[in-house]
Amino acid sequence: MENFDWKLTIRANILVLKVAGLWPKGSEIYKLNLYTLYSFVSLNLFINAHNFFQAANILFVYTDLEALTALIFVTITDVLASFKVYCFVRNIAILKRLMVKLDKQIFQPRNEKQRDLVRPNLNSWKYTYEAFYIPVVTTLVLWAIFPIIDGTVKDRRLPFSAWYPYNTKTSPSYEITYLYQVISIWFLAIANLNMDTLIAALMMYIGCQCDILCDDMKNLRNSVEDDFNRKLLDCIEHHKTILRFATNCNKFLSDIALGQFFASSVSLAVAMFQLTLVSPLSGECYSLLFYVSSITVQISLYCWFGNEVEIKVSLG
Repeated sequence: MENFDWKLTIRANILVLKVAGLWPKGSEIYKLNLYTLYSFVSLNLFINAHNFFQAANILFVYTDLEALTALIFVTITDVLASFKVYCFVRNIAILKRLMVKLDKQIFQPRNEKQRDLVRPNLNSWKYTYEAFYIPVVTTLVLWAIFPIIDGTVKDRRLPFSAWYPYNTKTSPSYEITYLYQVISIWFLAIANLNMDTLIAALMMYIGCQCDILCDDMKNLRNSVEDDFNRKLLDCIEHHKTILRFATNCNKFLSDIALGQFFASSVSLAVAMFQLTLVSPLSGECYSLLFYVSSITVQISLYCWFGNEVEIKVSLG
């Protein structure tokens, strides 16, 4: 029987991470090559530099509570993305080893029944991945066009409040900076989204392996004595391998999860406060509502797929 390709489900996820500079070719890590140069330039230009210009503006608006809160809730999310990128790149070797282990024979479904057993989990992740794009993309579009919607583009207002070492009110500086902010926030958000969904995929894979192991254990009773002993040893080895896989997953995602829950909690609180300061049913109000939805779905990914693993382990 042909080997089951676990990475086929997340191929779109991997492709976006590759474009974002977060996925070196195949099972490789970052080396001295063109892709590493591309990653260094793109991540620093569109994430770190963008975050720096936004954070620097706090020094100029800290006396204005409304402007400060409007700046902080976006800046916290952006800084979190930088932190997650740092952790992702730092632990890329662990992640690549996990991807290689998925192709090992011990992780393969034994028969067509087990393939059918894991497909609902794979499809659940796929639907979640696609659904997550809706609030994220909607928020990004509203942020990008908000100055156009409310007419402040005539006053040379940028989508995001930030400080730059030049006058952004003149042309073509305004148009270039506007485009830079839009590209940066899309780059940052899409990278952030795909890091989160990849972590959810790792937890989903652990759940799938638990399902396969449980099915193998249930079928032990139908085996003759010699075959029973061999299959039991295989189940024990499979269980140990799943535990090692889960331990390495925790090493990869623990810092990211900690930063995510801390920053998301602060961002949600500030965004809800910001909602009290804007006009109801305005473009800014809708963008904040979709932002809150995006953050809620983002932290729900960790909770949902983590809970699925807990349930399958306890039932197993």
